[in-house]
Amino acid sequence: MRKIGVLLLLLLLTFSLVGCGENGEAPGAAVVDDEKPFEGTVLELSVAYGGAEGSFDQFTAETGIEIEWISMSTGAKLSQLQAEEGKTTADVWFGGGVDSYFAARDLGYLYKYESPEFANIDPKYLDPEGYFGALSLVPYGLVVNEDLMEELSLDMPQTWEDLLDPQYAGEIIMADPSISGGQYAILSGLIQAMGEEKAWEYWEELNEGVDYYAQGGGEPQQKVAAGEFAIGLTAIHGQTFGLMETAPVIPVFTTENIPWIPAPIAIFENSENKEAAKVLVDWYLSEHGQTVLMEADARIMANKNVEVPAEMDTLQLEQLIDFDLEKMGSERENILEKWKEMIGE
Repeated sequence: MRKIGVLLLLLLLTFSLVGCGENGEAPGAAVVDDEKPFEGTVLELSVAYGGAEGSFDQFTAETGIEIEWISMSTGAKLSQLQAEEGKTTADVWFGGGVDSYFAARDLGYLYKYESPEFANIDPKYLDPEGYFGALSLVPYGLVVNEDLMEELSLDMPQTWEDLLDPQYAGEIIMADPSISGGQYAILSGLIQAMGEEKAWEYWEELNEGVDYYAQGGGEPQQKVAAGEFAIGLTAIHGQTFGLMETAPVIPVFTTENIPWIPAPIAIFENSENKEAAKVLVDWYLSEHGQTVLMEADARIMANKNVEVPAEMDTLQLEQLIDFDLEKMGSERENILEKWKEMIGE
């Protein structure tokens, strides 16, 4: 009887094993795809894109990927990368000055990832070697404090040359282009538009009317809104228009030679979460992700399927400088060295 009992037990175990798959699943059971394969992964972002944080919660809700982020200008991030020889803890670079991305690419700090969403973006906004894409286009112009302009009886400037008028002396603020990728875009853009000789003469003369160089691209807007300066050289995007709700400021595009850059996105070579980072890049370059990001901060998005926001419809695209972005990046070191010689620390 004991032998029969043992045999019955063995038979029962055998049938149990046959009836289950390798992981205890019944054979033939449907395999359910994991819709959030990287749920719980934490990506660290270095962000130079005002308002972008307003989109992070929705990205996390849809993908399960969590975001930790720090706001840092691209010039400062590039300096940090160089000091660390590219060994950053960040996974993704989000927005900022494209010149720093070119420099980081050439130094081997970026991971080559050509998102399938690149097909919906004009190639002139993308890195030709495939190391970064474009989130949006950032045009540059002026932010003006109307109350201060009236108080000081200043005329409204319409062109870059207008800023050389002595009436604006001491009332102009701009960022240091070695720190702010946006300010470097204005500097490099006008050099390309005006030509080397004329442009450097322009910047040297403009320097006479600038008493203070900001240490970040967002500072000119803040100080103009606070009434510390009448005119700021700045990027113009959703946050600029948002200032109009709380301060007597207006954005002004010059009548010609409008500098611009694509706000890039890239994965760092040193990232330990490259597959999750690819999901983030694809999501933010998709029509859906671009729309979410535009709602967080109104800009002209890079994906051609996303309409221009109402706030930006006064910008005439033909007024944009015919910008050679590769040249802008390759000449960065030489231009900033000349700036340093001319302006000083």
